[in-house]
Amino acid sequence: MELAPITVGSNVFLGLKQLTNDSEISVSEKRVNLINLGPAAAFFLAVQIALYGGIALASPFLFYFIGGFVFPALKVKEKKYTFSGLAIGLFLFLFGALFCYFVLMPVALRAATQYSEWMGFRADTWRAEEYISFVCKFILGMGLGFELPVVLLILVKIGILDYEKLAGFRRYMIVINLILGAVLTTPEVVTQILMAIPLQLLYEITIWIAWYWERKERKKQKQDDVISI
Repeated sequence: MELAPITVGSNVFLGLKQLTNDSEISVSEKRVNLINLGPAAAFFLAVQIALYGGIALASPFLFYFIGGFVFPALKVKEKKYTFSGLAIGLFLFLFGALFCYFVLMPVALRAATQYSEWMGFRADTWRAEEYISFVCKFILGMGLGFELPVVLLILVKIGILDYEKLAGFRRYMIVINLILGAVLTTPEVVTQILMAIPLQLLYEITIWIAWYWERKERKKQKQDDVISI
């Protein structure tokens, strides 16, 4: 499948189209060259890469130092949930970053190329700083988005959120995920939806986990009441 203009009546849309042997060859031969426009562009590009890389590498230490201020105010049980959440959050961040790089990124870049050609412009040369900025923001945004369920479930365990509140926020999360997809990806619908769908699925899983925990807690409470009687 590839992104290509599709004519429906008098309208033209950018959608998925089945590949043929000829189109596979032509698509595989496409190459995009990255260029720097300016004598200091390479320096600023290196600083930009170092900045995003530093944010990714320093984030565990940042959470650790923030936790140094927050943990003393937490109970032993709450600290246990927080430590478990940090470990799971790190895994989800890496999973979200890899999912973005290997699944969403090729589709987003293909959409950008196809749309430029659809508009009649060449798309074989891009500015390096814009490309690096887009890729880093996309990957970091997706990684952080995959960590959201951990934050919400920790708040559920602490008692700030519950199943009813999460279910009530569902409609707002749909809008928020679509906005994130529009901001962090190329400005077209296909990539926006491809980013919003997994984020919304993670939120739905969070809701059902919260429901299961509350159901389990109610059963335990009923058993304790029966024993006490």
